[in-house]
Amino acid sequence: MKFDISILRAHGIRVAGALYDTMLAHYVMEPEQRHGMDHLARTYLRYSPIPITALIGEKGKDQKTMADVEVARVAEYAAEDADVTLQLQAVLAPLVRKQEAERALAECENPLIPVLVDMESEGIRIDSKALAEYSKVLEKDIAALEAEIFKAAGTRFNVSSPKQLGEILFDYMKIEGKAKKTRTGQYATNEEVLTQLAAEHKIAELVLEFRNCQKLKSTYVDTLPEAVDASTGRVHTTYNQAVTATGRMQSQNPNLQNIPIRSQRGREIRRAFVPRNNDYALLSADYSQIELRVAAELSNEEALQQTFREGRDVHAATAARVNGVELTAVTPEMRRQAKMVNFGIIYGISAFGLGQRLKIGRVEAGQIIDAYFRQYPGIKTYMEATIAAAREHGFVRTLLGRRRMLPEIHSRNATLRQAAERNAINTPIQGTAADMIKIAMIRIHAEFSAQKIKSRMLLQVHDELVFDLCRSEEQVVREIVERCMRTALPMQVPIVVEIGVGENWLEAH
Repeated sequence: MKFDISILRAHGIRVAGALYDTMLAHYVMEPEQRHGMDHLARTYLRYSPIPITALIGEKGKDQKTMADVEVARVAEYAAEDADVTLQLQAVLAPLVRKQEAERALAECENPLIPVLVDMESEGIRIDSKALAEYSKVLEKDIAALEAEIFKAAGTRFNVSSPKQLGEILFDYMKIEGKAKKTRTGQYATNEEVLTQLAAEHKIAELVLEFRNCQKLKSTYVDTLPEAVDASTGRVHTTYNQAVTATGRMQSQNPNLQNIPIRSQRGREIRRAFVPRNNDYALLSADYSQIELRVAAELSNEEALQQTFREGRDVHAATAARVNGVELTAVTPEMRRQAKMVNFGIIYGISAFGLGQRLKIGRVEAGQIIDAYFRQYPGIKTYMEATIAAAREHGFVRTLLGRRRMLPEIHSRNATLRQAAERNAINTPIQGTAADMIKIAMIRIHAEFSAQKIKSRMLLQVHDELVFDLCRSEEQVVREIVERCMRTALPMQVPIVVEIGVGENWLEAH
């Protein structure tokens, strides 16, 4: 429906009234299945619609466009689409109600459609000149890193070739006795392998940095200017609502959600995202530690809730409890470990996984996890109860009733079963956080429209919203955005929204 409304909008036609998208109706019930109309028609109506290839042919150089097809045939195809969609609505609506997924559809997905149409139409301005300059900086960094790698290796080779890199590391330098090999017989030099080696071997760390620079340059810095729409001078991403199993949206063409934020080089890319003109700035509103807050809410873990109520540093507080020390005695290393545990636990991390991340032994990591559960027993109870419910029902839900089926929760294959258990623990947390920001977006959009606000919502990036802020509206926009985000879903745990304003996205965040 979003695509159709966007096409109509481009031709000056506005769609009003309540919306019901059959693709999204199926998505809130069966997120990991296919949601295409033809597939749903065969599944629920036992009917096979006219395939598009019957009109325009198979993909390839001889494929036609709809403009080449006789109007009568296009009319039949289009009318069938409309008819089948209406029939699907009649079948799916009772199923959504029966499966108690109606709130996710009615409060989140359907009303979000016009919000996303407006955001996609707005786009965001980027400074192509700044990106071109940054591309030259990265080019120099790549050359410097390559020189350092040659020096560390004692010879020159093609650093971009996994085959040559493997031979240099494991045959020429002999830095690892039990090097892994891929199915093709060459040495494995993926990120996981290099990260393990980096602790002891400088060359592995340099190669990771080299690859990171290359990816930033090719995927974002050199590509984003090509995505600028010639008619608007802005970049227009497309948001997909029906892709992830947890309810999070995805951005594509270009993907603006994956721009790295953890590294300084990655953050620099955000500097190129700028307001529309001098009367505007960029405003960024970000949920603070939202998944941990949702976990504290769903688990009803009093100690964790109390930490948030008192506005304390949750990672330092966890470190103090787990290590049995006063808050003032918490070291940076203790806090780092606690942060890894806090976020790892809600993803169902194992002692082995935590040990790898903290670069400590499995036994020590297991002791940290045990100490965590002694301090936060509600989290352990939540995890056990959620896995038990998933085994009984075959699915888990978010707070709004969005479902995720977990057929492998009973698998005899331990790897598959454990992955399903991790998904059971995390989906209600991550999915509820996703629902929360969607509701906030719907309410912000409605208030902006009602108050004829000039500022515009531009981007949604995980737990963050980015706005073109009309400078004269800063006070009212801050109030609307903060309130709508904070109150999107009623919770005992206080929800904190961090807001920043700047001349570019990096400054604002």
